[in-house]
Parts: sequence; C-alpha cells; structure tokens
Amino acid sequence: MDTLTLLYTITAALFGLVFGSFFNVVGIRVVKKESIAYPPSHCVHCNHELKALDLIPVLSYLGLRGACRYCRAKISAIYPIGELLTAVAFAVTTWQIGPSLELIVGLVFVSILMICSIADSRYRIIPDVVVFSGMGVAFLLRIWIHPLPFWNYVAAFFVGGGLLYLIALSSIFILKKEGMGGGDIKLFAYIGLIAGIKLTLFTLFAASLLGTMYGLVQMRVKSSREDQGIPFGPFIAAGAFISYCWGEPVINWYLSLIHFN
Repeated sequence: MDTLTLLYTITAALFGLVFGSFFNVVGIRVVKKESIAYPPSHCVHCNHELKALDLIPVLSYLGLRGACRYCRAKISAIYPIGELLTAVAFAVTTWQIGPSLELIVGLVFVSILMICSIADSRYRIIPDVVVFSGMGVAFLLRIWIHPLPFWNYVAAFFVGGGLLYLIALSSIFILKKEGMGGGDIKLFAYIGLIAGIKLTLFTLFAASLLGTMYGLVQMRVKSSREDQGIPFGPFIAAGAFISYCWGEPVINWYLSLIHFN
C-alpha cells in the first residue's frame, strides 16, 4: 500500500467512525418511527441529553466503561461495534477501490448495509424507508457510474429480489413457516442494483454460508436465544460486502480451478 492510498484509507476510517455513530441513530430510530434529528442524542434510560464528550465514537464508550455518565445504566455494545464496523467497512472499501467514481457507490453501498444490519440485529426489522432510499440512490448512481452495462444492474435487481422471493415461497410451502422476511428480499434487490448479476449470486452463496456457520455455532453452544431464529440481514450485508470487495477474484480463482481440471 503506497503512502497516498494509506492516507485515503485512514481518512475513510475516521469518517467511518463518525458516520457509524450516525448510522446507529438511524438504524434504531427509524424502526421506532422517531425523528433522526430530534430529540438530540440522549440516554435511553434516564433521557439525559448527551454532551460532546459522551459522543466521541468508541472512545466515549471505553472511557465511561460502557455505562451512562449520568445514571450509570449499561450502554448497549451495539453502539461502539457499529462505529468500529463502519470504520473498517469504509477503510476496506476505500483501500480496495481507490480514488475513483466507483468509491462513491461503494461508500453509499456499505452505509445502507450498515444501517440495515443495525436495525435487523436489534429489532429484526429491515426498514423499508432505508432500503427504498438506497434503491433510489443506487439507481441514479448506476445511471452515471456503471462499470458493467446498465442493464446488468437492472436485471440483478430482479434476480436478487426474485431469488429470495422464491426461497421465501419454498419455505412456506415445504417447511410450513416463513424462512425469509420481506426486508431480506428488498435488501437483496438493492444489492443487485449495486453489484450486478454475478456478484449478487455470489452474495447469496456467501450470506448463506456465513448464516449456516453461525447457526451451527449457536446450536453447538445451545444458546438460550436459539428458538428465536437468526436475523439474516447482517449475514446478507456481510456477504454483499465480501462479494463487492473480493467476489471477482474469488470467482475467477474458482473458475480457473475448474478449467485446470
């Protein structure tokens, strides 16, 4: 990594910390149908308005030892985790893409994925307003910035959403229960607009693999939350991020093995 790329990556990570704090607010308040601007950030236990020193990403949580400065109630670890993951996602995306127009698409992409992951992890809901906003922005960006033919992204929108819709229907008819939420279907359609057909299909593979591995671990440790099901949104987001950053080389490597054999 050259000096300029390192500088871009560090800058992106710092912005990610700040935006991650905002994404926490959006992911939590939108589900509760609250304004993301008012009231200002406050303790959910004592409602005390938080000051600037209470809102420094990650550092405030560590400095306060995970408790509110005013009432000492525990602060959910989802806040610093969301900030750190956003910082990592911004940094890796910038490192992988570099200073180009596609970086705008990449940062918007991981932003929507983070907000949806936070909401789904906490409330098991992927907010329509977030996904539909992401679709609108993605569609406009892909008109302007499209490494692949534009039709590929539009087709992937229907392929991504359609595949998960078929999986949901199959689960209802075969297993007699809902196996895929509507939010997951819409999120996959959004991913299609960003990733194109090939990487959308790879995302489904990666997300399913990650979700299966996590489910097996949960069964192994016999978690008390096992019967509540597993929100699939974070795994879709993780799979989409892996696919967007490294999907092409992984697919090409696999195809080279097949060709070699």
